[in-house]
Amino acid sequence: MKAKGTLKEYTVIGRKLPTDAEPVTPLYRMKIFATDPVVAKSRFWYFLRQLRKFKKTTGEIVSCEEVKEQNPLKIKNFGIWLRYNSRSGTHNMYREYRDMTVNGAITQCYRDMGARHRARAHSIQIIRVEPVAAGKCRRPLVTQTHDSKIQFPLPCRVQKQGGALVQANRPSTYFQ
Repeated sequence: MKAKGTLKEYTVIGRKLPTDAEPVTPLYRMKIFATDPVVAKSRFWYFLRQLRKFKKTTGEIVSCEEVKEQNPLKIKNFGIWLRYNSRSGTHNMYREYRDMTVNGAITQCYRDMGARHRARAHSIQIIRVEPVAAGKCRRPLVTQTHDSKIQFPLPCRVQKQGGALVQANRPSTYFQ
């Protein structure tokens, strides 16, 4: 799997094809993070092949739907439980990210795992994603933004002046 662009959350439901021996088969539902529905279905079969004794040729996809964020304009803390294969073995991990959507947090996670651990996208498996309350956050990178009186300096502020689209002189960005 290539993690190009923003990853999206899909709910994929599939089942084993009914046979004479087993006319009614159970449905299996998974939450998959992928770039598009084709990759989501492919990942579904990859995981289901590991869990149950059937594969794509003996099964069918019932539905594949993209999950939309309920509250995409509010900033949230997300806890992500994941598993990945490194060069030395398989590792479990818990990570925290601050974002407005689950998809944004997962995309951050994939980029971060590639940068810090050289983990490829196909070797990362997301186990669980949950919003975490500010008091329950553990990682200092997330907790440092929980200060209500936090301030960010603006060392180079450009003051816009009305008029022409193209200015004749360069704007001064240093103010005291």
